[in-house]
Amino acid sequence: MSGPASPPPPRLPGHLADDLRADLADGYTMGGVEEMLGPVAVAALEREEPVAARRATAAATAPAAVLTRLFLLGRPVTRAALDAALPRTTTAGAQAAGLVTVAGSGATDEVRPLVDLRPYEMHDATGEGRWWLASDLGELATGEPLHPDHVLGIGGASLTLARITVRDRRERVLDLGTGCGVQALHALRHARQVTATDISRRALAFAGFNAALAGAELDLREGSLLAPVAGETYDLIVSNPPFVITPPAARAAGLPVMEYRDGAMPGDSLVAELVGGLGAHLAPGGVAQLLGNWEHHEGEGWQDRVTGWLHRAGTDGWIVQREVQDPADYAHTWLRDGGLRPGTAVFDAALEAWLDDFAARGVSAVGFGYITLRRPAHGTPGDWHRVEEVTTAVHRPLGGHVADVLAAQEWLATHDDAALADRRLLVTEDVTEERYLRPGEQDPRVLQLRQGDGFGRTYRPGTLVAGAVGACDGELTVGQIIGGLSVLLEQPADAVAAEVLPAIRDLLLDGFLRLA
Repeated sequence: MSGPASPPPPRLPGHLADDLRADLADGYTMGGVEEMLGPVAVAALEREEPVAARRATAAATAPAAVLTRLFLLGRPVTRAALDAALPRTTTAGAQAAGLVTVAGSGATDEVRPLVDLRPYEMHDATGEGRWWLASDLGELATGEPLHPDHVLGIGGASLTLARITVRDRRERVLDLGTGCGVQALHALRHARQVTATDISRRALAFAGFNAALAGAELDLREGSLLAPVAGETYDLIVSNPPFVITPPAARAAGLPVMEYRDGAMPGDSLVAELVGGLGAHLAPGGVAQLLGNWEHHEGEGWQDRVTGWLHRAGTDGWIVQREVQDPADYAHTWLRDGGLRPGTAVFDAALEAWLDDFAARGVSAVGFGYITLRRPAHGTPGDWHRVEEVTTAVHRPLGGHVADVLAAQEWLATHDDAALADRRLLVTEDVTEERYLRPGEQDPRVLQLRQGDGFGRTYRPGTLVAGAVGACDGELTVGQIIGGLSVLLEQPADAVAAEVLPAIRDLLLDGFLRLA
């Protein structure tokens, strides 16, 4: 599938960075764009339907409308309109930065985009942040399949990784497979030094541009997987790797290898290899967090498959499966992701090859989820492996929850029940208690605890455990609570402890309780 070459990546001379940042801040923000477009066009864009947004920006002259039309929708604007939208940078500056191509020097001459440049705003444990991120124009703007060297912008996977990443202070951070650099920019807010690697020189150029536009600096290195950081260790590693399982036969059928998603390794072996190698690059107390796909094979539990990866990693590990797709759905998703349309010769041939490969290897489904590795600061690495499926909706950032669970697990791994009995605990702020009873009854038939944050888990405690949790306000130790329940319910203290302490450990590991 040949076509015109990708345009050169953008570049940002030092004197332009401040001017461009100031121009974009004057209205080209997420709030400004949403207000300008209105709810109907915003909702349509989220469905990858640009017509309503094109209509909303067609005759508008406000900077947000001009820049949205140009950089988000890929539609031409006049030189005069862009000069007005970027008064400090001007069209000439945008052209010098490689953001646009210009037909001429006249006020009504046409300006077309070379990149997607959009506002990005977020809020996490480190506070609020706002940037503008450049990437290659997507199918919505061009109407064409993506180039093999396409540099992806903000997508669902990158947002997911940003939301699950721990955000406590870290000295050295590695963003492996940085793409446009969004994870690296997040990390710069809570790290002294951030190294960003990618096999794509083009992606590194975009990451460098985005860092310069944000007024930041990254240590950029070219190379595959962990090769650029051989012998180095980090306090946090994040990665949205090229985890898509693309069979060689699909590529032989004409499907291009997309650098941002196709690792060109058999099956799910790229993620397995990466998981196995990350442990050697984690400093004591270091955490690695990445996204991944793994195959479900007939006759083999997926949990056994990924647990084997954790054993080879030699670290503590926590894998959460969030989604499962059947082979046809999986292949269709990634063919459409690359801009191919059903019914075309390449689409149909690649789909056939994908399904043939899965059938030949006994792949019944493909899972997607989060992988967290940790080299404990104390204790023996590899003692804790947690593999589970959690499909409840997640509405808020998970980084704080992940950090709390890891801290609780490391403490529990090095303290026995006697030490736990001496601790004071608190119910996590987002946890509520639900009681279900029939009208007229005083005692509930069902009692459960529910998380408002985290993974939104529910837990049904018995009477003793419910009483213990209700008393966890930081005033009494667990041992004192057990003693009080023993007296109140006239049960032996040993029996109460035997029921309460294991449940307390589970509730700490699920984030319902935290150490005071």
